[in-house]
Amino acid sequence: MGQKKIKLQKVPKVQAIQEVKELNIDLGCGKNKQVGFIGVDRIAFDGVDIVADLAKAKWPWEDNSVDKAYCSHFVEHLDAVERVHFVNELYRVLKPKAAAQIIVPHWASCRAYGDLTHKWPPVSEFWFYYLSKDWRAGNAPHNDMYVCDFEVTWGYGLTPELMGRNEEYKAYAMKNYKEAVTDIIATFVKK
Repeated sequence: MGQKKIKLQKVPKVQAIQEVKELNIDLGCGKNKQVGFIGVDRIAFDGVDIVADLAKAKWPWEDNSVDKAYCSHFVEHLDAVERVHFVNELYRVLKPKAAAQIIVPHWASCRAYGDLTHKWPPVSEFWFYYLSKDWRAGNAPHNDMYVCDFEVTWGYGLTPELMGRNEEYKAYAMKNYKEAVTDIIATFVKK
């Protein structure tokens, strides 16, 4: 009987591919967690992945470990000391150059005052300056509560009636009409 030749095929080397997952957190998510984010709230709503007190306790992430954060309509529920704790912890857990999108009701909108669980004062754009270490050094050297150092930019959510109007009219309305602006939409970037 003749021997059959078996042709061996070379199998390419298999390299382990490590899946890199971003750590994205949705702070104070309530029932509306962002897709692709870990939902965090003090109440165990459906969709909340981690129950945590973001106002007073140390957050459950390592320093410089979070890639992205999102927080919509939560910060206004914190008092002044809790807001300082929130931004200091946010700064601690974000990776350098990482960003957080923070949305709060605009201080001139009834949305800022209608929910009695909102705490005084309403969040205003001027607060964002205090989140920069350099700004504090030159303008508020007495204020040593903050350890964060963010570059903050912001824009506005407008009422639906203004969305189709031209930019000049929108700017006029934002300056002169109390209910023109609904939200402040800020981006905090860790320096």
